[in-house]
Amino acid sequence: MRILVTGGAGFIGSHLVEKLLAAGHDVAILDDFNDFYDPQIKRENVSAVSKDVAIHHVDLRDSASVRNLFHREKFETIAHLAARAGVRPSIQHPQLYYDTNVTGTLHLLDAARVTGVERFIFASSSSVYGISKTVPFSEDQHLTQTLSPYAATKIAGEFLCSTYSYLYQMRVVALRYFTVYGPRQRPDLAIHQFTRRIYAGQPIDQFGDGTTRRDYTYIDDIIQGTMAALEYNGPLFDIFNLGESDTIQLKDLIAAIENALKKKAKINRLPEQPGDMPLTCADISKARKLLGYNPATRLSDGLPQFIDWFLARSKRSTL
Repeated sequence: MRILVTGGAGFIGSHLVEKLLAAGHDVAILDDFNDFYDPQIKRENVSAVSKDVAIHHVDLRDSASVRNLFHREKFETIAHLAARAGVRPSIQHPQLYYDTNVTGTLHLLDAARVTGVERFIFASSSSVYGISKTVPFSEDQHLTQTLSPYAATKIAGEFLCSTYSYLYQMRVVALRYFTVYGPRQRPDLAIHQFTRRIYAGQPIDQFGDGTTRRDYTYIDDIIQGTMAALEYNGPLFDIFNLGESDTIQLKDLIAAIENALKKKAKINRLPEQPGDMPLTCADISKARKLLGYNPATRLSDGLPQFIDWFLARSKRSTL
């Protein structure tokens, strides 16, 4: 299968590219290598596969460049993981997030329609659930309010996908990822940021009283579910949660990182951040039943694997 992975040089995207190549697929990457974090990190992510894949430096906001790429390459499947990510920066730059995540997704869908793409995988987010009173979060919940521009762009992306699926009989699967972590995790995300700062003896910012809870999902489990979505032949449009269906409080996460690093955190306690969800927890029964999704890595096992990767990378950078 000829597959384009948008955001393929990022954290999740680079892992997916490697898995697709190992499965024998013909893979290409679309990534704009923007400066949300150091682009060199993305180059490192794909250094091992750069000889095996074409890497297209394309900004999703540029509709002509997207369409030209699709006409030249004739992809069968799109795994759309590219996005401006992060709740807090989306509050500061809502237009950038809308232009990239909504308009950019529209450009991809339209190019896919014109060139006859058979399958479109959309990376959505647990953030679409907002302050849900139903826990764990289920795909059939009626969603009425999001808490950040980032979350709003993700629910908008889902609606665009469902519309294109309906109008043009395109098979689309939207995957709501729940706080993914593991080797190569983005440096702005909590586990990576806390680990880096505690390791360096720098203070960490804790927003709120530490009782917010997250459903952290190990990268290997996310990739397993995403690969399964490539084979799904249910309704033309469908949505699945990909999480661990297990939560941990922020203060307990910090304690676990302290224990793994054998260092005490210096905590800068701050008020709760607007846009942050108090809780995420996935109902994964649908994904288990229809995708064969089977998350196998608990945080107690996955966090040490991330710490090992972080320490090895830190040692290499000091040589």
